[in-house]
Amino acid sequence: MSKEKFPVTPATRVLHGHGVAFGGHLYSYEERGGTAHSARCLGVDEHAVIKTLIMENDCRQPLIALMHGDRKVSTKELARVLGAKSVTPCDPAVAEKHSGYRVGGTSPFGTRKAMPVYLEASILELPLIYVNGGKRGFLVSLSPTELQRLLAPTPVNIAVTD
Repeated sequence: MSKEKFPVTPATRVLHGHGVAFGGHLYSYEERGGTAHSARCLGVDEHAVIKTLIMENDCRQPLIALMHGDRKVSTKELARVLGAKSVTPCDPAVAEKHSGYRVGGTSPFGTRKAMPVYLEASILELPLIYVNGGKRGFLVSLSPTELQRLLAPTPVNIAVTD
């Protein structure tokens, strides 16, 4: 990592604690800017910027879905994979309670509550991914194999297909 000061978050503590090589990338956060804004600020492909979505099944059990920034999650397909009647995004206040992070700064690493993680399988094919580092305006870049090693996600095909 460069000499630039990066935020210390539960996510970066987990990454450091597991010896993960990662880069830190600060950008100016924009409300509702999403992955398109962060990708543009960092000059990277939005497909490599991974969204961390806190969702819940019909029994209100939380889970994490990781998806390419330029794609949407098929909640219908995710529910089918889970054997649930439905899956919906958590209300922002509920998502923050489960993750310990503010919406817009949610990292899959170092969440307050342990939750099962479902990863769009094609993310594993990328050479480098950018995920939230636990603070708005802060992404970390790392190998998807490191994400797989730390989170042991279930690879699924849940992207909305046009």
